[in-house]
Amino acid sequence: MHTIDYIIFVIYMAAMLGVGLYFFNKNKTAEDFYVSGRNMSSWHIGLSVVATDVGGGFSIGLGGLGFTMGISGSWMLFTGLLGAWLSAVYLIPKVSHLGHKHKFFTFPQIFDHFYNSKVALLAGIISAIGYIGFTSSQVLAGAKLASATIEGLDIQMALIVMGAIAVIYTAIGGLKAVIYTDTIQWLILIGGLVFIGIPIAYNAVGGYDVIKATLAPEYLSLTNVTWYQILNWSVTIIPIWFVGMTLYQRIYASKGEKEAKKAWLIAGIFEWPIMAFMGVILGMLAKVAATNGMFEGITDAASMDSEMGLPILLATILPVGLMGLMLSSYFSAILSTADSCLMAASGNIVTDILAKFSKKELTHKKELRLSQIVTLLIGVFAILLASQMQNVLELMLYSYAFMVSGLFIPVLGALFWKKSHPIAAFWSMLLGGGTTIFLIITENKLPLGIKLPEHLDANIYGISISLLLFVTISIYHNNKKEKQNGIQNN
Repeated sequence: MHTIDYIIFVIYMAAMLGVGLYFFNKNKTAEDFYVSGRNMSSWHIGLSVVATDVGGGFSIGLGGLGFTMGISGSWMLFTGLLGAWLSAVYLIPKVSHLGHKHKFFTFPQIFDHFYNSKVALLAGIISAIGYIGFTSSQVLAGAKLASATIEGLDIQMALIVMGAIAVIYTAIGGLKAVIYTDTIQWLILIGGLVFIGIPIAYNAVGGYDVIKATLAPEYLSLTNVTWYQILNWSVTIIPIWFVGMTLYQRIYASKGEKEAKKAWLIAGIFEWPIMAFMGVILGMLAKVAATNGMFEGITDAASMDSEMGLPILLATILPVGLMGLMLSSYFSAILSTADSCLMAASGNIVTDILAKFSKKELTHKKELRLSQIVTLLIGVFAILLASQMQNVLELMLYSYAFMVSGLFIPVLGALFWKKSHPIAAFWSMLLGGGTTIFLIITENKLPLGIKLPEHLDANIYGISISLLLFVTISIYHNNKKEKQNGIQNN
């Protein structure tokens, strides 16, 4: 990169830190820190939601899908559109009212309200683990991009730099800083892709005729996807809209139900088709460039990581100045998800875990400082975790899968089934999430050498186990209670 590019990039990073510093003194309580004082508008919330959900991991990951399977990779984010609109219709009307009435900060507090503190504690632990993993995936996405575009910067140093910036402004500024920076970052990303990335990449590879001649026909088809890929994406991504801590924080931060619903509708449209197609198209252009030898001398096109195709393409084709702007655009996407996930994990640990064991009532100031310190420590741990991982999309989807398989069924039960029982919720969470992690670790192998179908995501089995346990145990305890009441009445 040229000196001008570095200057642009440094100015951008300094501006993000500046937003965090601005809100540092604005936060007076933990309510300010975690839910922005509950007075945010629809557009700020909506852009923050989509920036969080389609951040660096999906931006780099979508490029990887475009590189390997073409335009059909966009169907992954279609499941995000479905999830956003389903939760707007069914989830927000219930959660928004409860959150404002009971002053909730976190998602597991819903479980405390409907079940008990033991169930809420387990939900907090599962959510915290998932979001720490997801934060790590975003930092890794940033490090991949930085190491591919900044000469002499290795991936480990990039992890430290990226992580430090995201952690510092999040820890000092809280959710309001996160939402405002998300809005800025999303606008920068969209502008960068529409006006810089796609037009220049399209011209650099030779236009449509070269694209059509280079890529196999299935790359330009929307049917180059299998039923089980759609199923795996659906089962992993749609439910996250019902269990995502980052999303509950934004529901609570909205002025009310109407504003939250509007925000979710905005987010869904931006996810698909807008971001979905832009991401995979850039990945396809990277595939064309690699196939036609544009990366010669930089990397081996035959064996390169598909997720590195897009960063290398940008580093290869962008002129002085525009490289700095485009790099800032992608770092915007990465930071917008990393900061939100970091806030979610921090909220889980402070509100849902530490508060359960603390017997002292903290002052507003001490509670705020504890929240900031915990956020900082989680961020450091997430950076260390990212240094041990390689694949962004894989780490991100595993984090999703763990939360979904453990939390999805119990939250549906809490909100929509009156016969739900706390014991059923506890064991369905524990064994649903545990099943998914076990199958991931053992690569879908059961004891005695039994191997499950490879093309089905482990999350499908985890949710199935969770559902079976939840319904069975709830019915058992309800029947037991009815018999006891019958005996007492007689």
